[in-house]
Amino acid sequence: MKTTIYDVAKEAGVSIATVSKVINNTGRISEKTRKKVTKIMGDLEYQPSSVAAALTGKRTFTIGVLVPDIANPFFAEIARALENNARKSGYTIILCSTDYQKEREQDYFDLLIKKQVDGVIIATEPKELQKFKNLESRGIPYIMFSFDHLELDSHVVTTDDVKGGYLAGRYLLEHGHRHAAVITELQRASGKLRLEGFKRAFGAVGIELDPDSVINSKSTFEDAKKAARKLLKKENRPSAVFASTDLIAAIFINEARKAGVSIPGDMSIIGFDNTIYAEIADPGLTTIAQPIPELASYAIEQLMKSIKDPDSPAHRITLAPYLVERDSVKTVENHEAD
Repeated sequence: MKTTIYDVAKEAGVSIATVSKVINNTGRISEKTRKKVTKIMGDLEYQPSSVAAALTGKRTFTIGVLVPDIANPFFAEIARALENNARKSGYTIILCSTDYQKEREQDYFDLLIKKQVDGVIIATEPKELQKFKNLESRGIPYIMFSFDHLELDSHVVTTDDVKGGYLAGRYLLEHGHRHAAVITELQRASGKLRLEGFKRAFGAVGIELDPDSVINSKSTFEDAKKAARKLLKKENRPSAVFASTDLIAAIFINEARKAGVSIPGDMSIIGFDNTIYAEIADPGLTTIAQPIPELASYAIEQLMKSIKDPDSPAHRITLAPYLVERDSVKTVENHEAD
């Protein structure tokens, strides 16, 4: 028999009204009582009806999360971290992977509105501002995750991509590399910002990056393979490569092995994100880490505040990336890198 709100109240020794307040996060309830009721709800596997809540204008305790590609380990790890943090606040997530498709993206925006989610975390980069306005007109708060749309006065949680690119460039320079290439996602603001930071590092020592050494690639298996093969076929191959995601870097290492190019013996490579790919790559991938747990925690925390107070002022939270050193970059003499 399905557990009801009456069963929860009886087991907890509280009134039905108290259980309802815990479910809807309303009223004044002691933290001790809230935790007790929440635990019993979990023990009895009680599931409040989100449909009924939506019909009465109450919270549904669901959050929409839009990502461009769940096959990318960065977004997979982000989704998991967001879900873990959401559960701590009594929320579940509806995960939507757009696969970079405009039509699918629109369908998911419509779906989340139809489901009357309490908030949305957006890790895609919608080009049409109308999609954001549709959320705003329905009073659905949202957080932009891992990118910032300057035309919108909205909450943002992201990593300092320019600094990350700079760290990558400086690290290669410190290891003697002067002839470098970049494989990056120019379709995403993050890819362009990481490239900008990398150029700044090289520019600081008087080296201008050759435009031909910048290869555009989505962070997908097929695109990354094409980009890697294009770079590996160059007559005057660079001594080092900066890949704007670990996925691109891991695929480059694999394609280099197929072409008989040793990493880091013949070429060095540094990635970005510090996902599982960086750990399982052979050799281990030196990379610029994004603080994924902290990003997810801040995103959920800020969204919870917006749900409780829709008129709260917009905040932009930018976290610092950091270098994780492994074995994919070797030190070379400057004359070897030229």
